[in-house]
Amino acid sequence: MKNYKAIGKIGEGTFSEVMKMQSLRDGNYYACKQMKQRFESIEQVNSLREIQALRRLNPHPNILTLHEVVFDRKSGSLALICELMDMNIYELIRGRRYPLSEKKIMHYMYQLCKSLDHIHRNGIFHRDVKPENILIKQDVLKLGDFGSCRSVYSKQPYTEYISTRWYRAPECLLTDGFYTYKMDLWSAGCVFYEIASLQPLFPGANELDQISKIHDVIGTPAQKTLTKFKQSRAMNFDFPFKKGSGIPLLTTNLSPQCLSLLHAMVAYDPDERIAAHQALQHPYFQEQRKTEKRALGSHRKVCFSEHPVAPEPLSNSWQISKESRKQPQKTDLKMETISLGEQRERAPQSEPVAVHTPSLTSTA
Repeated sequence: MKNYKAIGKIGEGTFSEVMKMQSLRDGNYYACKQMKQRFESIEQVNSLREIQALRRLNPHPNILTLHEVVFDRKSGSLALICELMDMNIYELIRGRRYPLSEKKIMHYMYQLCKSLDHIHRNGIFHRDVKPENILIKQDVLKLGDFGSCRSVYSKQPYTEYISTRWYRAPECLLTDGFYTYKMDLWSAGCVFYEIASLQPLFPGANELDQISKIHDVIGTPAQKTLTKFKQSRAMNFDFPFKKGSGIPLLTTNLSPQCLSLLHAMVAYDPDERIAAHQALQHPYFQEQRKTEKRALGSHRKVCFSEHPVAPEPLSNSWQISKESRKQPQKTDLKMETISLGEQRERAPQSEPVAVHTPSLTSTA
C-alpha cells in the first residue's frame, strides 16, 4: 500500500474494513477494501469469487469499478482498490423526513435492475442485495460488495444463511439452500419499498419472525409453492392461514405501475417472480427507456459525425500489485472457491464457466 495514503475510515464489516485512500500516483481518491483474512499466495487471491466477479462484470455503468488489487505476500494482506462513491442507499434515506420523488426512485431502481440483469446474464448472482451494498454518486447507482456472490452454474444446495435477514427471500428461509438468482429480485423489491417509504418492508427479529412478517403482508403462500419448498427440507410447514394485509402504502403518491412492479418483485414463489430483464421492460420504466434511447441516439450521431479517435487505455485496469514478491506467476481462474462472504465454506463442484482473464502486472 506504499502508493496510497490513508485519509479516513468509511466502514467496517465482519470480513473487511473500508478506508478512503488517496493515490500518491495520480492524486485521486479511492475506496480501499482491506481484507481481514490473511492469504498465502497469489493463487489464493486470484481464486476469490469477489475478485473474479468484478473482473468478469467490469466495466459496466452500474457495477462498482475495481481499479487495482494489492497483495502483500510477506504479510498476507489483501486490499481491493475501488472507485470512491458518495454514499450508499441506507445513508441516502436515513433520517429523511420525506421520501424521494417517484422520478428519483424510478431512476435508481432502473439502474439497480440494470446491474442485476448484467450480473445474471454473466452467470453470477449477488446474494446480498441491500441498501448498504448499493452505492450512489451524483445520481449514478452502482452495485457493490460481491463478497457473497455465487456462480449460477454451481451445484445446489448453497449456504442457507446468506443475505441479510430483512432482504432474504422465502426460498432462502424455507429450504436447505435450494434457491436461485431470483433471490436477488426479492431483495431488490425490499429495497424498492424501503427507498419509497423510508421503512423496511419485512423487519424480522429472527428467522421465524421474518417468515411471519412476510405472511402478515403478502399472505400464506399457495400449497403448491409450499410443496415445492418441502421437497428440499424436512420440516413442518404447518403455517396458520393468513390472507395478508397487502404491502403498506406509507406513501400515497406511488403510481399503479410502481406498485405493480413492486408486487412482481416480491412474489412469494420464485418461479412466478419477475426476472431483472423482464423488470427492465415493465411499464414503470417506460420513461427511463425513452430517455436512454434518446441518449443513445444522440451519442451515435456524435460518433458518426466526428473523426474516429483511438480509445484511451483504462487507467490501472486490472493491475495487481504484489508487494514483497519477486517472481510473477500466472494462474488459471476458477469461479467456485472460498469466498470471503462464506469464509469456511467449500464450494461444491460446478459446471465450467469461461472467465476472461485480464493481464496482470507486477510491481516490486
